[in-house]
Amino acid sequence: MGKVYIFFNSIIITMFSKKLIFSLIFFVLICIPSASGATIYGTVYEYNLNIVKNAIVEVDSTPKQIYVAKDGTYTFTLPVGEYLIKADYESNYKKYSFEQNIIIQDEGDYVFDLILFPDISDETDIFDEEADIPQIYEEAFSIYWWQVIIVVVIILLVIFVIIFSRRNKKKKIEIEGDLTNDVLSFIKKNGGRVTQKDIRKQFPVSEAKVSLVITELEDKGLLKKIKRGRGNIIILNKK
Repeated sequence: MGKVYIFFNSIIITMFSKKLIFSLIFFVLICIPSASGATIYGTVYEYNLNIVKNAIVEVDSTPKQIYVAKDGTYTFTLPVGEYLIKADYESNYKKYSFEQNIIIQDEGDYVFDLILFPDISDETDIFDEEADIPQIYEEAFSIYWWQVIIVVVIILLVIFVIIFSRRNKKKKIEIEGDLTNDVLSFIKKNGGRVTQKDIRKQFPVSEAKVSLVITELEDKGLLKKIKRGRGNIIILNKK
């Protein structure tokens, strides 16, 4: 009887141990994340949507995964969680980059294309806090005003030259008008008959100017010119 009791007791303990072991295994399988995880893949593009080859793509998983997209595509296998995915590419001494946080909530395959934009971080470093931007602005502003002053001076000089030229022209016309009247008065004072040489001696102007004045008066019918030898006799017409 004692042997039978011991036998059944051994069977019960064995069965209980197996259930305990299966329960522990099931609990461990639930607690351990799936080894397969989610598959993230996609294509790397430049901002103009051209495929970028040889870009370096990385994700901050544990351990960190780094992928060189030789043909322009990449792929990662990641468990559920939140990650930061980055991509960098350099061409013609110009850097392009991408950076974004992603959240994986379930297993499966997900397409996540990356679009790289020019990296302007190096350009922003130029404007550090120690740069004396106000002084640069003041110097540029000063140069600008010097240019404005020079342009204004040039404009004023041009205006002055134009006004001066017009005044001289007007004065010249007035002088010519006075010369015509003076020549006509001189002929009248000399009895209405003089030589062109006498007119030339009377007025300190060129021979050409005297000839023009006489021609003008002759055209107006105020006098006539008669050729005598090398000179001309000027006769005043009687009205």
